[in-house]
Amino acid sequence: MIPRSWRSAFAAVSMLWLATMAGAFFVFLAQAILARRLGPHEYGLFASSLATVSMVAPLAGFGLSQFRLRVYGAEGWQGDRWLSSSLWFTTLTTLLAIGSIVAWALLGAPVDAATRATLLLLTPVVLGLLGINLVGSKWRLEDRYGALASLHLMMPAGRLLVALLALLVPMTAYSAAVGYGVVGLLVAAISYPPTRAMLSGQMQLRGHGPRVEGPMPADPGIAELWREAWPYGVAAILYPVFFQVSTVLVKYINGDTQAGRYGIAMAVMTAIYLLPSTIYQKFLLSKLHRWAVHDQPKFWRVYHQGNIGMLLLGLGTGLGLAASAPWLVPWIFGEDYRLVARILMVLAICVPIRFLSTSVGSALLTGGHMRYRVRAMTWATIAAVVLNVLLIPEFNEFGAAAATVAAEILLLLSMYLGVRRIKTFVEE
Repeated sequence: MIPRSWRSAFAAVSMLWLATMAGAFFVFLAQAILARRLGPHEYGLFASSLATVSMVAPLAGFGLSQFRLRVYGAEGWQGDRWLSSSLWFTTLTTLLAIGSIVAWALLGAPVDAATRATLLLLTPVVLGLLGINLVGSKWRLEDRYGALASLHLMMPAGRLLVALLALLVPMTAYSAAVGYGVVGLLVAAISYPPTRAMLSGQMQLRGHGPRVEGPMPADPGIAELWREAWPYGVAAILYPVFFQVSTVLVKYINGDTQAGRYGIAMAVMTAIYLLPSTIYQKFLLSKLHRWAVHDQPKFWRVYHQGNIGMLLLGLGTGLGLAASAPWLVPWIFGEDYRLVARILMVLAICVPIRFLSTSVGSALLTGGHMRYRVRAMTWATIAAVVLNVLLIPEFNEFGAAAATVAAEILLLLSMYLGVRRIKTFVEE
């Protein structure tokens, strides 16, 4: 007989996985339709602007959702003491994110008029992503995986509707940006009621028993929240920069057409990377925070089993991508994007590396290890930027792909060395 806890975990992961696959399919289909309808140049303008907004968007909240998982995992119901400062923190960082995009669009260089307009139209995407992150942390702490699955389908489904509209009426990068901006506002509006409930302390926390009535510890204040949460915020900023910087640099070094091709390749990789993120970010992360404090043997057992599973799954997925890209890409995206298949054959090397680094790096999301994780991500991001700047002028999109592979390897090695240091300390 399979233990009940295993059956429950399998059911939750399966539901999240199906929702993630549906979301990935929606995103993939939306990218394919827009790429065909807009053409490489217009799609490059749209994709690179969306990548820019996606890099800045994590400033809103600045890692607060990840920090909240750690706090409630360690403190249980007393984690409510952070709610008041969280409201101010969220407000200030959201204004900073939106202000940064507007400032870059209006004052930054080298931003042309078309890019300026597209960036401003895409700004509401920040609010939608913030809402998903805040509500997602609440529902993970409550083990409401059905609601979590539905939440993460909203943005991809809305973007697919925008792309389907492009089949009915002529569309440009501007009109696509308007559509994505409207979707962001709608998702933010839907996310507001559960976010307000969470910030007012209305949460059904799982894994810590019933709520214990009594005096709550003093509100730590926004300054202490900043001291504790900043590593999660920096990590939240570094990840999209690490992942999206190649598309942005291809645009500014080579142009919108090349950025359009590379943007398609990264859209495919984004869909693939949803698999490990579903398992670790949506299902396991809140539990890992709890086990790291209250059940360390189980924490390390899950860590080792996860490494083996993610490596095998990544190898199979990477081989499948390399084998299918030459005939699948032209069929889906059109002959204008045939070169994308060759880019994906290079990026396929990243798949097992990313799958494994997701599982290895999960050990650095708990306890006080985030500062090391931030340093590792910082060096990997710097390496990605430098390598892109050096390789793109000579090798175009393939230079960007090679830089991405090298940066992924560096990140995995850094994560592995960090976890080895933790395990050595624990065993001593």
